[in-house]
Amino acid sequence: MSLMVRINLIVAAALAAVGLILSYVCWNVMQTNARRTVLDEASLMMDSALATRTYTSTEIVPLLESRMRTEFLPQSVPFYAATNPRDRATDWEADVIQQFRDVPGTRQIVGQRETAMGSALYLAKPIRAEAECLLCHASAATAPATLLARYGSDNGFGWQANEVVGAHIVSVPLRDATAKAAVTLHRILAAIILSMLCLLLLINAAIYLLIVRPIHRIVAVADELSVGNASAAAFDSRGTREFAALVRAFERLRMSLSKAMQLLEPGE
Repeated sequence: MSLMVRINLIVAAALAAVGLILSYVCWNVMQTNARRTVLDEASLMMDSALATRTYTSTEIVPLLESRMRTEFLPQSVPFYAATNPRDRATDWEADVIQQFRDVPGTRQIVGQRETAMGSALYLAKPIRAEAECLLCHASAATAPATLLARYGSDNGFGWQANEVVGAHIVSVPLRDATAKAAVTLHRILAAIILSMLCLLLLINAAIYLLIVRPIHRIVAVADELSVGNASAAAFDSRGTREFAALVRAFERLRMSLSKAMQLLEPGE
């Protein structure tokens, strides 16, 4: 196996290892960025829902107070405009709500779950029973008659002040963000591979010019001397300092052989 082939194998293996490490690092970074982007989108949607809730409390409820004496209007509930009033917590949402109840100081939960559409990232914040909530949900006995007439007295009562009664949950698919990250990664990998190929070519050119070609010159002259051609051209001293030292050593050897041959000639 030639020197060039061995060096190319070693360099190619090293570049492949570096490429794999870079690919792993880049993919992790892009996955993190994709999650951050999705989480930012979820935060914006969450803030929009909370702003709508605040608007309902401060602007809509006062306009409906007179009608509320004779009819319960769901539009008076702040969460009516912020969430779907027909939604009930699914199993995984109930687990999130339970996490808030188990750790009272938790302000938000970020998690990932698998759906029929692929992985999704969710952001959740607790819904706590505030003073205005207890006007309707403390007990059926104190709830407005119009609310009982609409929804009955079986569910939604017994809330305690500051108790976690639900959660704002925004779930955003990761598929699009992950796909964009994959496209970006492929472009980066293509650039890395192209750069490595250029580097390999540059290394090969440098090895040939600095090592292989000078060796070939030395070998050519040494071959001439080995067959007794005393008039062979001088060793080429061009090249690196190390090759120049090698050439000087060969020249000394050549001179020594020439003198030895001259001393042997009279005896013959």
